[in-house]
Amino acid sequence: MLLLFETAAGFALFKVLKEKKIEEAEDLAADFQTLEQAQKVVKLKAFSKFENTTEALASATALVDSKLSKGLKKFLKKHVDAEEKLAILDKKLGSIVQEKLGLNVLWSNQVLELSRGIRSQLTGLISGLAGADLRPMSLGLSHSLSRYKLKFSPDKVDTMIVQAIGLLDDLDKELNTYAMRVREWYGWHFPEMTKIVTDNIHYAKAVVFMGTRDQAQGLDFSGILEEEVEGQLKAAAQVSMGTDISESDLDNIKDLANQVIALSEYRGQLFEYLRNRMNAVAPNLTVLVGELVGARLIAHAGSLINLAKQPASTVQILGAEKALFRALKTKHETPKYGLIYHASLIGQSAPKYKGKISRVLAAKCALAIRVDALGDANDATVGVEARQKVEARLRQLEGKLLGTEAGTSKGKEQPVKYDKTRQGATPALATQPKAYNADADVPEPAAEEKKEKKEKKEKKKKAEEPAEVEEEQPKKKKAKVADGEANGKEEKKKDKEGKKKKKAAE
Repeated sequence: MLLLFETAAGFALFKVLKEKKIEEAEDLAADFQTLEQAQKVVKLKAFSKFENTTEALASATALVDSKLSKGLKKFLKKHVDAEEKLAILDKKLGSIVQEKLGLNVLWSNQVLELSRGIRSQLTGLISGLAGADLRPMSLGLSHSLSRYKLKFSPDKVDTMIVQAIGLLDDLDKELNTYAMRVREWYGWHFPEMTKIVTDNIHYAKAVVFMGTRDQAQGLDFSGILEEEVEGQLKAAAQVSMGTDISESDLDNIKDLANQVIALSEYRGQLFEYLRNRMNAVAPNLTVLVGELVGARLIAHAGSLINLAKQPASTVQILGAEKALFRALKTKHETPKYGLIYHASLIGQSAPKYKGKISRVLAAKCALAIRVDALGDANDATVGVEARQKVEARLRQLEGKLLGTEAGTSKGKEQPVKYDKTRQGATPALATQPKAYNADADVPEPAAEEKKEKKEKKEKKKKAEEPAEVEEEQPKKKKAKVADGEANGKEEKKKDKEGKKKKKAAE
């Protein structure tokens, strides 16, 4: 039996001398305590040294991905016969070697223990390889491998997304501040323009293009403003109440307006860059909540891996931590959504369904984030399917679900609603057309008849009330008489008892 062992210096092939002992034993540490003991168990058969760092890096990356490199393929073809057993540490690599080269490959826990023993006595088992040479080789290869991963897989670096979304938010704040300053500054000269041109970028472009309001009549604003807005602007420029400004003031205002225009153009470029990064790093999350919301979730968690570790309940309220802890402290209701509130799916839902949709969307987002962070696929199939399910749930809540996938059970035919008119030989044609039944109509009673009925009811009530009063009066009289008789009897008893006491005293 042969054993393949990979080192930073090259590939080594060892011949196992005691196969039966290795198969029976589970702990081989005692057989590799010294070099002499290790040489009784294994013996070096062949060694292929890497010529340079590039070859070592290519082989190492192939081994990390469990792939068969060209150098390893040539080495195994040259030194391993088809009849011999080959022990390989990586199970996935072993299956590839067995499939492509047709070798008898095995992998087990004993192979792992054997590899540990060889690693402990590696410098002695491989002649010409000293420990002083192996350490810098291992260190250099590890550094090269790290640089290679950062260089050739930049799409999965989410640090750029965190920085980009932070800069985008800062740019929005600065743009608003600069645009308001332009409006306030130029408003002293042309105050009516503030209400006519509502867009900040169009306002800045119009200021740079027009200059003073006196020149507005002879200019064409078709590339900046709409026709209606242009007509209102020119009409307001003739009757403006603003003050005159000097050339130096106008130059400073134009410089600030140019800054606003430049910042807005750079913001557009940054947003396009962020969109491309999000589609590369987290395509499924982008499909579900959009580029901006997804980037803010990643930035709030710190990285995509940290966000993937969060449960759906945390993703749902991410960004509303202050409201959550305040609610817990005051024993009020906890928030139903955080940053995820700005997603388009939640914006489409009615106010009373926003909490339910945010919970469903957060659950799907948690799955999509884990696929993006830990999966190998770069497509957004999981995100597309999850979005369809959330949309189906939204339609179901709003009562718009009409025989869609979310409302019908898959794999079973739904029973057809029974219709008496479609039970003939041709069910598609109704045998008895449904017609209007005029006999079933009941005319409403006239208004006069209703009044008469009400009057009769009122008369009956009035006639019954005096009779009830008369019945109650005799009852009250009888009750009073009974009370009087009872009181008289009690007084007579008291008088008799008093007389008896007087006689006894005498």
